[in-house]
Amino acid sequence: MRVLIVEDEFSGRKVLERFLREHGRCEVVIDGQEAVDSFKMAWEEGDPYDLVLLDIMMPNVDGQEALQRIRGFEKEKGIVGFGESKVIMVTALDDPKNVVQAFYDGGANSYLVKPVQKEQLDEELKNLGLLPR
Repeated sequence: MRVLIVEDEFSGRKVLERFLREHGRCEVVIDGQEAVDSFKMAWEEGDPYDLVLLDIMMPNVDGQEALQRIRGFEKEKGIVGFGESKVIMVTALDDPKNVVQAFYDGGANSYLVKPVQKEQLDEELKNLGLLPR
């Protein structure tokens, strides 16, 4: 599994990377623009991300905007449904408005509230079909 971790906070990046590196190759970027650029580059190289963990509140381009750009890129390439990368939004905000926006406007597959626990993350990966049950 190839994973893109998008998190502007150092400790958050390190925790997510530690949790996920046993499951695959992890790459880390610190804002939404880097996420979009990395996502596009991975597709152009023929090695797309299976999973994107995307923080909502970030400098430059926030997670909601980055998700819309990522889904727009997939749509342009004709990648829909099962072929799309799985996206888990991660945030410190347990806010229904952000949940609705991430799922319905952005096309997120899941939503986790910080601090993320390993068991919680692994369960989401199982639910998304990225880990065996």
